[in-house]
Amino acid sequence: MKIQISDFRVEKVKNINLKKTATDVKDLYDSKKEYEKQLEEDKDKLTQLQRLLYASNNYALLIIFQAMDAAGKDGAIRHVMTGVNPQGCQVYSFKHPSATELEHDFLWRTTKVLPERGRIGIFNRSYYEEVLIARVHPNILLAENIEPSIPDLDSIWKERYQSIVDFEKHLHRNGTRIVKIFLHISKNEQKERFLNRIDEPDKNWKFNRSDIEERKYWDDYMRAYEACLGNTATANAPWYIVPADDKKNARLIVSKIVLSTLEDLNMKYPHTGKAREEELQSIRKELANE
Repeated sequence: MKIQISDFRVEKVKNINLKKTATDVKDLYDSKKEYEKQLEEDKDKLTQLQRLLYASNNYALLIIFQAMDAAGKDGAIRHVMTGVNPQGCQVYSFKHPSATELEHDFLWRTTKVLPERGRIGIFNRSYYEEVLIARVHPNILLAENIEPSIPDLDSIWKERYQSIVDFEKHLHRNGTRIVKIFLHISKNEQKERFLNRIDEPDKNWKFNRSDIEERKYWDDYMRAYEACLGNTATANAPWYIVPADDKKNARLIVSKIVLSTLEDLNMKYPHTGKAREEELQSIRKELANE
């Protein structure tokens, strides 16, 4: 089944209703063998495109993953990006900010690890946490020296949305292409995955009491995500809402999104001019005569 990534793309949409947005779609593969074949073919293409990205050195690619707990961020990153040259791909996970990070603006800790030209950067969570978890738990703003009792808290989120949009416009103008992926999992599927983490000993390490505590705020998180997606999806930095109840489907969709983004850059290997050709032939002659 052909994947139309435009079906999952969000841009310039203010009113998003995640309750009416699918967390699952019809299988994009007929069997496990076909799924593995599709993913392997995509990884081969991605490896070639990553090599071209590095050689052309005109662009950087930033892939941002956001999701509720257990939605499959780690698995998607691992399965889709396996095979890409580690020298050309950097993965960063962002958890609770350090004391030093809290002394800076909310974009600082991610800005300092943005991918260089020629490289792919992957953020497992990102600066978007500052309009998601901070919105659900506004007391977090206390540690940032922002008073949460301000009468109009909405103004803080609006200002942050604008800062993010401006920041991403700046990155785009300077060669960084941005793909933002929200892995959309249902509350029931999250419950099943939590139970699985409890029942399977080799997955116990993935589970924490805090996961259950955050689950109690599910509706608040959905509202925060709706506002976030609606206010920060743009033509140059779109969001993709990827149905994540089926991990295999989600990984195939993510791989197609990344491939499409790189293919749209129409990259070429650097041209070898006459002077360079003569230099190479001279070096070849030296080597041949050793």
